[in-house]
Amino acid sequence: MDYQVSNKAKIWTTILMVVGIVFTGIGIIAAMGDGNLGQKFMGNLLSNSFFFFSIAISAMFFLALQYATEAGWFVYIKRVIEAITGYLPVGMGLLLITFITLSFMNGAHIYMWMDPEVMKEGGSHYDELSSMKGAYLNQPFFWVRTLSYLAIYYIMWNGFMKRSVLQDENPADAIDIHFKNYRRGALFLVFFAVFSSTSSWDWLMSIDIHWFSTLFGWYVFAGSWTSAMVVIIMLLLYLKKLGYLPKVNESHIHDIGKWVFATSFLWAYLWFSQYMLIWYANIPEETTYYLMRVEHYKLLYFGMFVINFAFPMLILMSRDAKRHAGILTFVGLVILAGHWLDVWIMVMGGSMGPTASIGAMEIGMAVLFLGLFVRVVLVKLSQSPLVAKNHPFMDESLHHEI
Repeated sequence: MDYQVSNKAKIWTTILMVVGIVFTGIGIIAAMGDGNLGQKFMGNLLSNSFFFFSIAISAMFFLALQYATEAGWFVYIKRVIEAITGYLPVGMGLLLITFITLSFMNGAHIYMWMDPEVMKEGGSHYDELSSMKGAYLNQPFFWVRTLSYLAIYYIMWNGFMKRSVLQDENPADAIDIHFKNYRRGALFLVFFAVFSSTSSWDWLMSIDIHWFSTLFGWYVFAGSWTSAMVVIIMLLLYLKKLGYLPKVNESHIHDIGKWVFATSFLWAYLWFSQYMLIWYANIPEETTYYLMRVEHYKLLYFGMFVINFAFPMLILMSRDAKRHAGILTFVGLVILAGHWLDVWIMVMGGSMGPTASIGAMEIGMAVLFLGLFVRVVLVKLSQSPLVAKNHPFMDESLHHEI
């Protein structure tokens, strides 16, 4: 039975987007007298554009990982993962709109290196340390890198989607298509190993222009991967509740639950490693990142860590919990909110410092993007048969037991 977007799903996603627009508008009106409306709006646009894009690209990473390792267990739920990657073109478009707008606004006090008055000697806000990074942090090179990331991501994504449909339609070529996905999956992992770090430097770490961390790229990736696994399990449970994918068994659910559990620990390990090394060394140019966030966002910053680490550790530790739809949904929603907050603090803590706060604009824009993301994913899910055909490992997936 193929999936069709229900009227109920259309109504709820529309309500989310309308509520998001209303709250964002209220936030814009409230911020008009503050003098930092543009900076605040663009900061929220950047954090939400990146967060939801990162979920889609991490889902594609997970798909490529299964291809490259020739995993069999995931084949029956492959279309669920592919649907989440379907947000990529929309996410890329929103990121490009964000970066183009920031370029015209000379960075909007978010990317200080986009402002000639900061980077050029003699400028009214000239900063020597920032200027020393100008060989890398300049707009022409930034755009070369950004367009390269997005172009390669799109080409690889488009290839995976086309071959998925071709495999359904051409049983005689199913084995050849499988091995092509195997090779392309491995190739994508090579690109992603580099791009996942360098893009996080360009799009997030450069906000705190005086600061750098060699662990930052891995840290950002771990958070995105965790969020993607949460979305996969929640979409899978949603479909199963509606009566789709009847052959999804507890072992499939358990496996995704284990990925949520494992990637949460990976993220927490990287969070602690980055924090501990910088705290222990106590070098001023490194501690500045944490001083801002601990002094002005202590509750949010450490609360976010506790949520993203303690919830999966305490609740998903047992085998039964990883198979329970209600527990997985609850923990998933909490983790997703926690990682959204993580990205928001990365962006707003570096761009607005102590003046940032969560209000109507922040809530509204997050809800708007959430509604758009869910609608796009559900529409993508309805465009292909819900179960892939002719994959050589389908029988293994149908009989998956752990």
